[in-house]
Amino acid sequence: MAKFRKGEARETPGMNTASLPDIVFMLLFFFMVITTMKSDNLKVKTVTPSASEVEKLELKTFVHTIYVGPPTDPIKYGTTPRMQLNDELAPIDAIPRFIAQVRDEAREGTQDVLVTSLKADKDKVKMGLIIDIKQELRKMGQLNLNYSAKKGKKLAE
Repeated sequence: MAKFRKGEARETPGMNTASLPDIVFMLLFFFMVITTMKSDNLKVKTVTPSASEVEKLELKTFVHTIYVGPPTDPIKYGTTPRMQLNDELAPIDAIPRFIAQVRDEAREGTQDVLVTSLKADKDKVKMGLIIDIKQELRKMGQLNLNYSAKKGKKLAE
């Protein structure tokens, strides 16, 4: 017959962690499968200019980009610099619709911190096109404008 001991304190057994790696890898695989990365299909070539004073944007979730440059397919779109909004080439008069769409998609209260990043080719794009884009943005009240550039060497003083 079995003996039962009363009054003796027993230790609680340790937690079995044998299945923990399986659970971690299952969660990792799940998040890898459901996550999508946003990437733009560029239809214009942009070689950004270099600048000596460059600041990195902190909140990239509030940034939307306008690409300006020569088309990657000159046979289909020609060689004159064009503007790309989202994944399509667009004329300058499409900017108000684009800004309105971006503001509608933004969370409430974040419309004031939206930043338009202008990524233009340094050699092929004329300043007149940039000024036209800036004028359209100004008409829409989108005054937070950023010019994309890569870090270059400091100029000699």
